[in-house]
Amino acid sequence: MKAYRIPHGGTIDGLQLESLVERPLAPYEVRVEVRAVSLNYRDLMVANGAYPVKIDIPIIPCSDGAGDVIAVGPMVTRVQPGDRVAASFFPHWLEGQADQAKIRSALGGDTDGMLAEAVILHEDTLVKIPEQLSYVAASTFPCAGVTAWNGIFESSDVKPGDTVLLLGTGGVSILGLQMAKAAGLRAIITSSSDEKLKRARGLGADETINYRANPEWQDEVLRLTSGKGVDVVLEVGGQETVTRSVTATAVGGTIATIGGVSGFGGGVNPSTLAIGAKRLIGIYVGSRAMLEQTTALAAGAGIAPVVDHIFPFAKAKEAYRYLESGAHFGKVVIDLTQ
Repeated sequence: MKAYRIPHGGTIDGLQLESLVERPLAPYEVRVEVRAVSLNYRDLMVANGAYPVKIDIPIIPCSDGAGDVIAVGPMVTRVQPGDRVAASFFPHWLEGQADQAKIRSALGGDTDGMLAEAVILHEDTLVKIPEQLSYVAASTFPCAGVTAWNGIFESSDVKPGDTVLLLGTGGVSILGLQMAKAAGLRAIITSSSDEKLKRARGLGADETINYRANPEWQDEVLRLTSGKGVDVVLEVGGQETVTRSVTATAVGGTIATIGGVSGFGGGVNPSTLAIGAKRLIGIYVGSRAMLEQTTALAAGAGIAPVVDHIFPFAKAKEAYRYLESGAHFGKVVIDLTQ
């Protein structure tokens, strides 16, 4: 069995394809033949040592993958050989609110992930894929899809007609756009590329803002909402965008803080939150139950995740570099059947 491994704190060049010996299954373990793996910005952070984990040995990277169950341990009841499955980002967070025990490990961070021809996972980690979703589509949901779901629907009380602001056109934002429109929300999205904004309008975006042409884009958000602001923001930018996101949020609205593409410094004046009764909430992906809800929404609403480029397994490094370039619109996927 071949698998990629990467050391923390190196570079993309540290990603190496190795041959591993398959071990026997424990009673509650499942062997999954991986068909597709999607990349997230977090995978770049793992590669360059920016992801906050305490482990000093190379790991199999990537949290997001989908494939077929090919063998099960003697006590497994959730799945059986032949089932199509995706793996949940957090093996121990099955449902409910997060706590330290539930998020103590995550695939592709401090424990082996999905970038391998076959992986062994506890049965509780797995979610059956709706028949409407391909392996490539299903592979986009465990991190990016669940993060968008959690940020929009779990962290706030949005209802049809409310407005969501999506920053950029990466995987989380585009999946968030698609889910928001399926739920009857108004969507505003930003990008530095007019071409990407045109594509976003094709996916249903109600309003678009080029933040290069409009560096004070929070003012444009307020103009587009008649001064009210948006009900929820998927805040992926970090230090260079969070204060603008707070300004762009309506009284009683939510800023769902997801990542830090521009870094993790800066700060928010607490008075801007207090005076506006605004909620700044940290989003750390989500539970297995959220993955089930996300894939069910996608299947029921006919959401086809936007996949910018598919790379074969042998060109995983090229896939990482393409993601790093920022040229993508939507998701970057590695197809293990190629």
